[in-house]
Amino acid sequence: MKKIFKFMLLPAMVLPLLFTSCDDDRDSNPTLDLSHVAEEFVLNTPALAENNTYDLSNAKKLNLTCSQPNYGGVPYGVKYYVQVSVDPNFVNDRTATHSELKTFYQRTKMEVDASEVNDAVIALFKAANPNGILPEEMPIYIRLRAVIGGTSNPNLGETFSNAITLPSVKAVYKVPDAKFTEKLYLTGSSIQTPWESWKAIPQVWGVTGKYYGVIYLPAGGEFQWGTKNNDNRGFSDIIGGINDEANAGITEGEKNRIKAANAGWYTLLFEGKITEDKKDIIWTLSIYPTKVYLFGGCMKQTCDPWVFDENFALKAPSDPSGKWESPAFLASAELRVAVKVGDLDWYRTEFTFNTKNGELFWRKNDIPENWAKTEGGDYSVTTTEGQKLYIDLDNYKAEVK
Repeated sequence: MKKIFKFMLLPAMVLPLLFTSCDDDRDSNPTLDLSHVAEEFVLNTPALAENNTYDLSNAKKLNLTCSQPNYGGVPYGVKYYVQVSVDPNFVNDRTATHSELKTFYQRTKMEVDASEVNDAVIALFKAANPNGILPEEMPIYIRLRAVIGGTSNPNLGETFSNAITLPSVKAVYKVPDAKFTEKLYLTGSSIQTPWESWKAIPQVWGVTGKYYGVIYLPAGGEFQWGTKNNDNRGFSDIIGGINDEANAGITEGEKNRIKAANAGWYTLLFEGKITEDKKDIIWTLSIYPTKVYLFGGCMKQTCDPWVFDENFALKAPSDPSGKWESPAFLASAELRVAVKVGDLDWYRTEFTFNTKNGELFWRKNDIPENWAKTEGGDYSVTTTEGQKLYIDLDNYKAEVK
């Protein structure tokens, strides 16, 4: 009867290390001999491998033993790297598709991390079978790569063992814990190059799991979003619901896209909440009419704290190719500007631009005094009375003139 072993024990048999006797070395010191590196050293097949299943998902260690490579009888410090494959050709062809585990070992008796083997097996199987279903059990193939450690040459003395077969191995795909990405991305019918560009949008400063972005949508315009380029998430992926605070007339469009019945500039606020099991993120989307405001010394704003003042609001262009235009500056000072996003404070959605290339830069640090001291002079824009700020929110460019 086949048994499943969660904690794998192997025979303690390890081929003995062969040392040259003192008599043999009386007249000469042993020297490194690399003439045998083409010869395989021995990786032993575990005694339990024949009629049992190795459950990698529940095991802690996979025990392996081997002989020491032949470097002329000298017991050099050796590093052993475990190579794993699901391709049977690997037995006779060490160039066949395989994965080398990151952890190395320095003894001929190794306790290999079973979870590391499990992850390698899953990745190899998925790469070889993109649409395949992971079998309950499968054979895997293991070989060792050995090098001499403690030298400037990482491949000194590189040599390989024979490959062994574990006929029955159970590997399980483990869903990683969900994590928030640094940015989200948008693509759409009127975003930069339609349906080709993926426009990055930043996190709300100081608030985990919230992201905001500004887009223009014509009547009937559509967009999609994702946590990376070409992620192609849409209407059905906003499981937490869509709050249309801008009366954009949001519905589901073609191919799961998010569609707006009414034209306009819209500010999107994505809010993610990680589930209790930490394996997924539930997303909510709020849509607001876009408003951008100036703050602080450039407008002689003296209130503390600063507030959104309609007198300092930028004028929106009529299409995505146009530029937002600010009121004329009232004084010479450092530029402070932010997008209004729901009831968030202005400083959580503040931005500036790089004075060298004009690219927008979204706030990602506390700014106790000014942009110059926090991010450096390239991100500190000086205003002049009578000048205005012009922003291309589609392509993230700005200038003062």
